[in-house]
Amino acid sequence: MAKIIGAKTSRAKIMRNGTFSGFAKPETPLGPGDIVIVGAGLAGLYTALKLAPLPVTIVAAAPLGEGASSVWAQGGIAAAVGEGDTAQSHAHDTIVAGAGIVDEDVARTVAEEAGDRVRDLLRYGVPFDHDLEGHFVLSREAAHSAKRIVRVSGDRAGAAIMQALISAARATPSIRVLTGHEAEDLVIENGRVVGVRLARGETRGQGTYELIPASAVVLATGGVGGLYAVTTNPAYARGEAIAFAARAGAVIADPEFVQFHPTAIDIGADPAPLATEALRGEGALLVNKAGERFMLRHHPDAELAPRDIVARGVFEEIVAGRGAFLDCRKAVGDRFATAYPTVFAHCKAAGIDPVKELIPVAPAAHYHMGGIATDMHGRSSVEGLWAAGEVASTGLHGANRLASNSLLEAIVMGGRVADDIRALVPAQHTYPVAELRLVKGGTVVDMRLRADAVRRIRRIMSEDVGVVREAKGLRHALAALCEIEREAAGDAVVGNMALTARLIAAAALARKESRGGHYRSDYPEAQARLAKRTFVTLDDLQMIEAGLSKPRRARVALEMSL
Repeated sequence: MAKIIGAKTSRAKIMRNGTFSGFAKPETPLGPGDIVIVGAGLAGLYTALKLAPLPVTIVAAAPLGEGASSVWAQGGIAAAVGEGDTAQSHAHDTIVAGAGIVDEDVARTVAEEAGDRVRDLLRYGVPFDHDLEGHFVLSREAAHSAKRIVRVSGDRAGAAIMQALISAARATPSIRVLTGHEAEDLVIENGRVVGVRLARGETRGQGTYELIPASAVVLATGGVGGLYAVTTNPAYARGEAIAFAARAGAVIADPEFVQFHPTAIDIGADPAPLATEALRGEGALLVNKAGERFMLRHHPDAELAPRDIVARGVFEEIVAGRGAFLDCRKAVGDRFATAYPTVFAHCKAAGIDPVKELIPVAPAAHYHMGGIATDMHGRSSVEGLWAAGEVASTGLHGANRLASNSLLEAIVMGGRVADDIRALVPAQHTYPVAELRLVKGGTVVDMRLRADAVRRIRRIMSEDVGVVREAKGLRHALAALCEIEREAAGDAVVGNMALTARLIAAAALARKESRGGHYRSDYPEAQARLAKRTFVTLDDLQMIEAGLSKPRRARVALEMSL
């Protein structure tokens, strides 16, 4: 099932049953140049390891282990590896949580491959929690019908997995890591991606950039949380890769669906530290200042309701002035420091003793269900371009990601991308190491103006394209974001952020219903006829924006049809 906004250019790629059919299908062997992976989180590292011994260059904005959302993942990896659990049950839970637009074939495939990928991580040295008999210690999280979250030291799964893969990558001679580099754009020749434009962190915006040739490019840059004023994501997760993929002609899927984690610890930190959902899985309660369990009013599962419902419940209490707090005193109590050391450390640093006190919480931009549309090989609609992890949209998450499916998707799709690229490499063929070429003449950026523009984007997105949305605010966001992009005058960071933000806002304006992570106060109910995915291109975005000042054209541009 699929939906498309306007778009003469994209409509030809929608099959009769509504699914997107325009994924690139390369038939020729890869040309010269490294395989370039942009991003050094779980998806990027796993893909690189699975490509060995083929030459791979990983482009990383920060040193390995820093700047990647994967490191901060607390819950773990969802996999049906417990007694009595099945991949079919896991897929069913994924489909239900996704609010009607999950690609069911994708959900089944990912769930079926989960156990093998988790065991693969064990071979890389990931120290998953085991009991005395050698069985995985499993947790249950919201909307799962069974305990199936494979974890490490309670809430350290992301950090432990990344540490193991970083060690493996450093020991792999075929993997080269360029740290301190950020991708600004893709290099296109004859409709194919042939390289990446890079900027060094310390010289970005000073009028120079570097080009790296590539036989294949894999985008694994993470999410869009940095577009919002309150987020659990690292600063680098600001959605830039979605923007330059869209400029290259890639189809973007489901951009309106942004998941807000309901229990970021509300202590004014940027990014906001996370109070893992596993706490609620153990029985921690959400209460307001009066001690009322307010989630009982919103859903039969209360604290274990789907994340979008819990996020709106928390948001409502905060807006009403009643505040929102996580009460772990009975459920966790004296075990807190050992059972959840990461959350405990964040609380203690803020002067909160979670053993005896309530933890103030607020919704924060956490995960993007949308991204670059890919098939189950990770192929985008642009030849030579693959994507994996949060930056991609396979249809697994639908409108609302099931807890702990994100790390799972990263390893399943990372492995599939590697298999797909490997199949295109000619036998007995070796590639020279790709050399960076310095280019002068780029835009010189006023860093104070950049900082101001970034603050404006984050404020606009939080106020107008946040937990609760409505038409007036979305129209204001689009107009303001277009103005910011024009004022950026060639600043790649601001231009990329503004473009991705525009894609999110435009798709949110077009979807006149509420579904999953997308909630419209002016259209609070889900519409059965709109239980379809969104596929949008840069042309579609421009059509929508052009229609804002022309009501008749707007009705056409915003019509959601196959």
